[in-house]
Amino acid sequence: MKKPVVYLLDSDVFIAAKNAYYAFDICPGFWESLVQAHQHDRVRSIDRIKAELLAGQPKEDLVVWVKETVPAGFFHGTQSTAVLDAFAEIALWVQRSTQYLDRAKAKFATEADGWLVAYSMVHGTTVVTNEQPRPDSRNRVLLPDVCAQFEVPTKDPFAMLRSLVVRFDLSRKVAT
Repeated sequence: MKKPVVYLLDSDVFIAAKNAYYAFDICPGFWESLVQAHQHDRVRSIDRIKAELLAGQPKEDLVVWVKETVPAGFFHGTQSTAVLDAFAEIALWVQRSTQYLDRAKAKFATEADGWLVAYSMVHGTTVVTNEQPRPDSRNRVLLPDVCAQFEVPTKDPFAMLRSLVVRFDLSRKVAT
């Protein structure tokens, strides 16, 4: 039997959802579905994404959700030797690349994207991001392009939700 896909979420998945189509007051089912999928070991993220999310305002919905609702094991650590070694390989590839401008390389070094790829390389997860590939980009090292370089599968949030067979049913009548 084929092992189910485990999805590893980028910070932009949480942030874009909160700011737009799955705002907490509009679609609480989205947030509940992430927790439920995590309980079935299908969705997770990493400690560095958690740090990015917690950098928001303390009373912001997303910060409160991460602190009060997300299960303790949702954000996995990135300090294992295997993940550190994979990250070193990715960082070296970026630094040696003649494609990217120095400022793009420097920005990439400070973000969680490389850690997402490294974690996925080691643990066989699929990275979920809203970013679109731009293989010719010079100004920014994009997550889908790094994933492609290291043969890490990617999906957008909607493909993940479809794969997980998530359904948001209307639980109340629409106000008239």
